[in-house]
Amino acid sequence: MSARLPVGVIGVGSLGRHHARHLASFHGVELIGVHDLEQERAEEVAAEVGTRAFADLDDLLRRVEAVSVAVATVAHVDVGLRALEAGVPVLMEKPLAVTLEEADAMIAAADRKGVQLQVGHIERFNRAVRAAREHFADIRYFESTRLAPFQIRGTDVAVVLDLMIHDLDLVLHLTGGADVSDVRASGLALLTPHLDLATARVEFANGAVAMVTSSRVARERIRRLRMFQPTGYFSLDLAAGTGEFMRIRPEWTPGTGTDLAQVVERVPLLAPEADALALELASFVHAVRGERDTVVSGAEGRAALALALRVTEAIATPAVRPVA
Repeated sequence: MSARLPVGVIGVGSLGRHHARHLASFHGVELIGVHDLEQERAEEVAAEVGTRAFADLDDLLRRVEAVSVAVATVAHVDVGLRALEAGVPVLMEKPLAVTLEEADAMIAAADRKGVQLQVGHIERFNRAVRAAREHFADIRYFESTRLAPFQIRGTDVAVVLDLMIHDLDLVLHLTGGADVSDVRASGLALLTPHLDLATARVEFANGAVAMVTSSRVARERIRRLRMFQPTGYFSLDLAAGTGEFMRIRPEWTPGTGTDLAQVVERVPLLAPEADALALELASFVHAVRGERDTVVSGAEGRAALALALRVTEAIATPAVRPVA
């Protein structure tokens, strides 16, 4: 492997251009070039970060040892397989694919070629989540709200795959990949042919429960996550990267205390300031170099996709309740 890891970025739209910006700034990394179906956009981003715009994707793949991919979700499998079959490690933006069959094809290709396939579930690197990690202990109940104003980007898939999947991945990760025992969900398509808002209740075999709500037709941007465990509860603002842990005082016993302060102590959650996307990309570089394990593997990306699809299916085919 080269002293400076030669990398490329495929897809430099609103998100991919930030991939290029970060990778161009990393020590030990050489951004060889970028590729986009819109050549003019590729040239614009290449000029911004001081690299080359490749009109031929295969030409770029021959020159790099890793790529980050930020193309439209429907193109993930085609671009991903093209890179993986060329023996090039891939960081694929979430969701990993549109279908499980597509996800399986990419995972199989990565295994066959012996290269990394990482999935861009960026909330794993959220400042609030990083700060809360040391306090996690058998989380039993999750309550997430992820709302965003409408924009065209991401509307090629349902809001479950666009937004909710962030929280589904976190829940799966924090439950240790526990088996899902039941999913109930509802949702509507308002401005696109796909679901634009959805709410799901996910129950796990280990007793954990997650209530997850997502919308891309909201008036404001909200990303909140609350989690409850035997030692207390977390209130995280994922948008701000802040939060607090309401830790139950060890001396407290049920039925005692006249106010909340006698029951819990507030623990501010503040990790070192860092750009989550930069951390994600750095983790990918470390994994390709063999210095660390892949943070979100292809298998984990597939698990999040499988749960997201199960939520979508629950909305499409609501359970029939027996008439009393």
